Amino acid sequence: MPNENNSARFRSKTLTAALAFLFGSLGAHRFYLYGPRDVWGWAHLLGTLIGIPGVMLLVATERASIPGWVLAVIGAVSVISAFLAAIVYGLRPDAKWDAQFNAAFAEKGRTSRSGWTVIFVVIFSLLIGAFLLMTGLALSFQTYFESQVEAAKALSQ
Repeated sequence: MPNENNSARFRSKTLTAALAFLFGSLGAHRFYLYGPRDVWGWAHLLGTLIGIPGVMLLVATERASIPGWVLAVIGAVSVISAFLAAIVYGLRPDAKWDAQFNAAFAEKGRTSRSGWTVIFVVIFSLLIGAFLLMTGLALSFQTYFESQVEAAKALSQ
């Protein structure tokens, strides 16, 4: 959905990918592209703010709080989707990027030129995003199996 209201502003693909990588869970990349009225940008911010108390609950209860898990998953979705957005934006061809976000500058001859910076952003987004996703899955499965062992112990007594 192109933003017709702010079409006079050139949008950098590299900056967008970097914002998604560094501050994507706060919606920075969405606000850069679509402005402060973007619903999904606010959803990123809200998801992160909801996830923080969830993680704190999980730490305080040694991963035993169901509300903590629900809140933490909401925050994790915001964080992981930000890394995914950095990858998607970074890998989009410059011509498609310009057609969507910089169409007004095409006739002026100003086009995007992605370099190595955006490639490094994509690589680090993939590395950190995959690490966080695998860590979350490992902790979830560990917690589940530990609860099953405890339930089995309780049944056998």
